[in-house]
Amino acid sequence: MPSLRKLVPALLALAVFGAPAASAQSFTDAQRGDIEMIVKNYLIAHPEVLEEAMSELNKRQATAEAEKHEASITQNAEAIFNSPRGVTLGNKDGDVTFVEFFDYNCGYCKRAMSDMLDLLKSDPKLKVVLKEFPVLSQGSVEAAQVAVAARMQDPTGKKYLDFHQKLLGGRGQADKARAMAAAKDAGFDTAKLEKDMASPEAKATIEENFKLAEAMGMNGTPSYVIGKQIVVGAVGLEGLKEKISTARCGKATC
Repeated sequence: MPSLRKLVPALLALAVFGAPAASAQSFTDAQRGDIEMIVKNYLIAHPEVLEEAMSELNKRQATAEAEKHEASITQNAEAIFNSPRGVTLGNKDGDVTFVEFFDYNCGYCKRAMSDMLDLLKSDPKLKVVLKEFPVLSQGSVEAAQVAVAARMQDPTGKKYLDFHQKLLGGRGQADKARAMAAAKDAGFDTAKLEKDMASPEAKATIEENFKLAEAMGMNGTPSYVIGKQIVVGAVGLEGLKEKISTARCGKATC
């Protein structure tokens, strides 16, 4: 005879979800009441069962979410990692690509910028891709348009990175005026920026980034794609390093 502990999950399923149609008639109302009482009394006596069940549920949900993320990354890999509309920094032939979706008015992005810069300096095998994702305000959209125009004017990304740090690291709300001032300080041709920020390419870049974010279920900034992993939120330098190591060698520390 099976132990009560092994029997309870089946009884719980019957009590909560009901018996299959084919066998539903085998239980009377009194019997169903007895089953429900057995389950209730057992759970009161052994509440740890609920904790175990929730832990297992969380594991299954996390696994399903990871599989979903991996599938969406695989489906959109070329646009995520190699689109000419992204700003590429670091080692262009790196063994791991670190993609960041950001908003110039995102406070968490401002704090996370130092993490990205530290990774650039400390990891010579890392490829970094920056993607404008202006979700917070109209000022964010304007700043992103200037940023895209800056990328168009500076394919190497060197001047772009200077501009990026000046704007994202600056105080106050980012908008067109602040973005243009940062670009001027970084040595960009502002007249050309004015023209390029209204171009079809600038529009297509931002649309592409929004489409990718939607496909991967991103709705906030900063968000990252690191290897086959999607990371939402400013998880800190050590957290990012662990994700990079996992992408590189399959464990938190290579």
